[in-house]
Amino acid sequence: MRISRQTRHVLRIFLDAPKTWRYGYDVSQETGLKSGTLYPILMRLADHELLEATWENSTPGTPPRHLYRLTPAGLSFAREHVLASPTGSSRPALSGAKS
Repeated sequence: MRISRQTRHVLRIFLDAPKTWRYGYDVSQETGLKSGTLYPILMRLADHELLEATWENSTPGTPPRHLYRLTPAGLSFAREHVLASPTGSSRPALSGAKS
């Protein structure tokens, strides 16, 4: 699989504050990606251990929400592949996903 423009955009958002936990909704607002595009990207990055995902403890009556942040491996990957090619001309492979 190649890193899509959308995946690159998501990784850039996480690079802005790599240790900060982010809600998927907030990432959606920052990137302009719809949930049907964003959440598969977040799940794929988490499956490849580039993002850490956890459930937020919620108050009674509110549903729990997922939070995401870069793992150390994800930070290295994002720095190497996103910052190194800001125009997106190079599309490095991320194994295991469809192209």
